[in-house]
Amino acid sequence: MSTETKPKAELYKRVDALWTTVRDQFAFLRQDPMAFAGMLVVAAFVFLGLFGPYLALHDPIEHTVRGDGGSVLRLTAPSADALFGTTAYGKDVLSQFLAGARPTLIVGLFGGLGTGALGFTVGVVSGYYGGWVDELLMRLTDLTFSLPFMPMALLLLTFMTPNIWLITAIIAAFLWKMPARVVRSEVLSVRERTFVKSARASGASNLRTMLYHVAPNVLPIGFLYTAYGVAWAIAAQASLAFLGFGDPTMTSWGRMLRQVFASGNMRVAWWWVLPPAIGIAAITTSVFLIGRAYEEVINPEIQTNQ
Repeated sequence: MSTETKPKAELYKRVDALWTTVRDQFAFLRQDPMAFAGMLVVAAFVFLGLFGPYLALHDPIEHTVRGDGGSVLRLTAPSADALFGTTAYGKDVLSQFLAGARPTLIVGLFGGLGTGALGFTVGVVSGYYGGWVDELLMRLTDLTFSLPFMPMALLLLTFMTPNIWLITAIIAAFLWKMPARVVRSEVLSVRERTFVKSARASGASNLRTMLYHVAPNVLPIGFLYTAYGVAWAIAAQASLAFLGFGDPTMTSWGRMLRQVFASGNMRVAWWWVLPPAIGIAAITTSVFLIGRAYEEVINPEIQTNQ
């Protein structure tokens, strides 16, 4: 094999391995009807997050729906003029729903990844080193547990202009505590195994031992809590937006619920309430269903005890 074709062959091999992994995970989820349904919902949510604003028929904020006579259609039930109805301000609910999926996806994805990555790093370092490092990091974790997320987030957002990335950072900064605790407990078990002690005895550095011998063995639990972090981040972002601390420049599902509540039509305009409420409930429930399926693999005792 020539030197030019070798990198291509290696690339094809990696792509094939990745495709095999995706196919295996797809087959695994198909065995669990609830998890498979959750996967379909998550796929639809990702599609809406990427392309929803482009599929929206109107600008979710600027455009006002008008009837044949030119009058603004306010609080109109679903009809041919507006498939999901209109808001009290004459805005198209369907367009707001489609556009609102993107900030929900951004906060859920990056908030979940940030939560998982931060918690995983703290858990691995704390469990591996032990001693004063463990003491310091766990006391920091305890401090995070003692600070209630919502009041602290509202306090911070009171003094700073809310935007989607700031909200994501605040969510990750407060929600990493749970994965950190769980990963640390796993690392405490892994670090006592023979292959880890052999690596240390052979002269491997602490960093190498953590990266090549400890971290891969606790990675599944890290992925699981990263998935849960996505659901936590989405729920947190929707709650902040409902309380009026969301990004004021973007339409989100939480902001839609705030607007319908502030207009006093929460119990009247069901067509305005249901799309964002169902969207938030569907994506968070789906992520937990998928996580539940993998949790049974990571911790078989759950399945055994059922």
